[in-house]
Amino acid sequence: MFEQEIENLEDKLGLTTVEKAVAWAQGNSIWPDTFGLACCAIEMMSIVSARYDIARFGAEVFRSSPRQADLLIVSGRVAHKMAAPLRQIYDQMLEPKWVIAMGACASSGGMFNNYAVLQGVDKIVAVDVHVPGCPPRPEALVEGIVRLQEKIKAGVPPAYEIRGVAS
Repeated sequence: MFEQEIENLEDKLGLTTVEKAVAWAQGNSIWPDTFGLACCAIEMMSIVSARYDIARFGAEVFRSSPRQADLLIVSGRVAHKMAAPLRQIYDQMLEPKWVIAMGACASSGGMFNNYAVLQGVDKIVAVDVHVPGCPPRPEALVEGIVRLQEKIKAGVPPAYEIRGVAS
């Protein structure tokens, strides 16, 4: 009798750990900062419109300061001269922080190997999610944000390994 009451009580109570509660809160309230440099930025801006409604995922307000953001969306090609400002913006973000590389240029330098373009932002900052395409559709970016939220809610820590740099 008493065991049955305990089982019924467990079904009605939400039992969890602090870590799981924090991961749930972080996953449902991502605050993005944008680093839009090319045509991908136009597609990125459209995710806040009514058609795509990123607000339903808790990421509706693009932050104007990296100190207020926990997600950096890098969209477009990054020139070698922009590598230092990108790293500075990344370093200003508070922990934990995540990065989405949006588009072929941000992920791998684009379709052409240009001497002036960085061959992937993961040489400068650690990237958690790559969104492919040239430019990727807003739906693809929304899918990337959803995948990142799943990683956060599962307790996967942010990526800290930069490609080409030994840890």
